[in-house]
Amino acid sequence: MATKTLSIRVDDDDYQFLSSLAKEEREDVSKAVRELVDLGRIMFAIKKYKKSEASIEKAAKLAGVSISKMMDMLREYGIEINLEYEDYLKSLKAIRGIW
Repeated sequence: MATKTLSIRVDDDDYQFLSSLAKEEREDVSKAVRELVDLGRIMFAIKKYKKSEASIEKAAKLAGVSISKMMDMLREYGIEINLEYEDYLKSLKAIRGIW
């Protein structure tokens, strides 16, 4: 996976939090930030899905995971999955494409 360098400014409290988190996890601050960004993507996708602003497919893309993984995460967070008929048809078509 190609990576890009990003420079950001954070206030002292956020920097202290990131430094402490990195120290606890025995990793560098960059890795801690990447993990928080990944978690943030997931939480953002869940929020969009919960507010009916994103389908399961769109939420999965926002989170950077597969649809089945997104469904598992929604279930893990106690969010009811509302599958539309079109979602069912897309899933069926995808399964047929694999077989």
